[in-house]
Amino acid sequence: MIRLEEHIKIATAEAIVELYESEVDPNNIQVQATRKDLTGDFTLVVFPLLKISKKNPVLTGEEIGKKLTEKIQEIDSFEVVKGFLNLNLKAAFWVNYLNSILTSEKYGQKCADENAPLVMVEYSSPNTNKPLHLGHIRNNLLGFSVSQLLKATGKNVKMVNLVNDRGIHICKSMLAWQKWGEGATPESTGKKGDRLVGDYYVLFEKALQQQIGELIEQGTDKETAVKNAPLLVEAQNMLRKWEAGDDIVIDLWKNMNAWVYKGFDKTYADLGIWFDKIYYESETYKLGKNLVVKGLEDGVLYQKDDGSVWADLRDDGLDEKLLLRSDGTSVYMTQDLGTAHQRYSDSAFENHVYVVGNEQIYHFKVLSIVLKKLGYEWADLLFHLSYGMVELPEGKMKSREGKVVDADDLIREMVESAAEVSNELGKLDNFSDDEKNTIFKQIALGALKYFILKVDPVKTMLFDPKESIDFNGNTGPFIQYTYVRIQSVLRKAREQGIEIPIQLDSSTDVSEKEISLIRKLYEYPDLLNEAGNQYSPALIANYLYDLVKEFNQFYQHHQIIKEDNATKRAFRLALSNFVAKNINDGMSILGIEMPERM
Repeated sequence: MIRLEEHIKIATAEAIVELYESEVDPNNIQVQATRKDLTGDFTLVVFPLLKISKKNPVLTGEEIGKKLTEKIQEIDSFEVVKGFLNLNLKAAFWVNYLNSILTSEKYGQKCADENAPLVMVEYSSPNTNKPLHLGHIRNNLLGFSVSQLLKATGKNVKMVNLVNDRGIHICKSMLAWQKWGEGATPESTGKKGDRLVGDYYVLFEKALQQQIGELIEQGTDKETAVKNAPLLVEAQNMLRKWEAGDDIVIDLWKNMNAWVYKGFDKTYADLGIWFDKIYYESETYKLGKNLVVKGLEDGVLYQKDDGSVWADLRDDGLDEKLLLRSDGTSVYMTQDLGTAHQRYSDSAFENHVYVVGNEQIYHFKVLSIVLKKLGYEWADLLFHLSYGMVELPEGKMKSREGKVVDADDLIREMVESAAEVSNELGKLDNFSDDEKNTIFKQIALGALKYFILKVDPVKTMLFDPKESIDFNGNTGPFIQYTYVRIQSVLRKAREQGIEIPIQLDSSTDVSEKEISLIRKLYEYPDLLNEAGNQYSPALIANYLYDLVKEFNQFYQHHQIIKEDNATKRAFRLALSNFVAKNINDGMSILGIEMPERM
């Protein structure tokens, strides 16, 4: 379906030929939605055309407006305000537009075919030394939603996770468990496996800081104390044993990671997210090391006297980057080189999106440049979707000190808050306990997901659980409640034997509130594409909030079921039904389930 804006651009180009005997590329003509404080549906920006017309903005607008009224039957009238030509459409256009979309299965969305580009989206990427926390929640929700958004815009999407299951941080948890665990398991302690392992990571860091403090008190300078603390030396030795395949270390590593994976799986299930494939650093770091060795042999990389291998990126405006330590062990960059190579070999993606916090911007610049130096042209296909950190009213989180908001705790607390608020409002008094629990979870996760995803990804955000669960304002529960309100109206109509039509009379007399609501629906396909191009679920979230506000305005001013005029009633039911569908489709892109009753 060609959008009316495109017709206006083409007709304007024709009008310019007729009026001023000059040609303009329609793509260079600016047409946009009219500002809310002005009268009109679409606005043609006249200023760029003055050098062709050689006339003032008002006269140029008047002349083009008259031509457009002749050429486009949907235009009812126009008004020139300074350098802007505001076009008013006939009400029939909006009724016909609603008619044209009423039977759309996935309004505004495109179905991917086998030739559609493959986009790989990496998100989550947890370490197996700690449970998922609030920062991971933003990562997971953003990555999952971006994946659904790209699917909605016609891309083939492969959702992947990279588990950082090896390295010095893992060895810290392992060593602490060896020293102080006394055989503790998730079963013996009653703790989720990821939380149990995380406790030992915190324990290690506390003991390490105590050792460093003692060395400094004994006269050792801080840099030497940090480097030579006995616990850290032991952890480094354990890492070397792991890379050498020591049976005892490997067995401990497998057992503790298995505990963590079971814990992760529960958290992912609770969040309602999943992956098409999971990669493990322990399976790709060797490939990365091989790429580094080959780069050294080819003279692309260089080796220092201590045996460490580096990339010199100074000509690229960066600095020197370590790729292999002097003892031969790898670093994060090493395994990311291997993982990227493995993924391209697996899927030959046309784009690869890394959903990773903005503290890693430098890392991903280096990754692309090093891969390019190693001869891989597909390095240009890598894109880092960096996002801001999540802060709490009381400040930043600190994993090493155990000062984090555990994801499981947050989900549980959100569900409890949803139950408390719902019970206070008396919204679910007549529901069974099972129905209540399902709705509490839908409200809680809707609140959590919406509050996080409505913020532009690049921005640091402040998460306030109490504000997110509010049934008023720009929140998930507010949107869910409006959706439920519409479902209630539709149910009552069906109970009364009133059919919800899928075809409308184009001559139906409609109000400005109804047109405003259809106008908002009209925006969705273009906004969906824009959101996909920007990897921004926030555009969808805030569109839905605006749509819900428009619906509530319409709902307050119009009878629906009680409307005596059957034609108007049918129109309002069809309009309400489609608004609910648009809300549901949009919220599903955000990964949010919609309750049918509240």
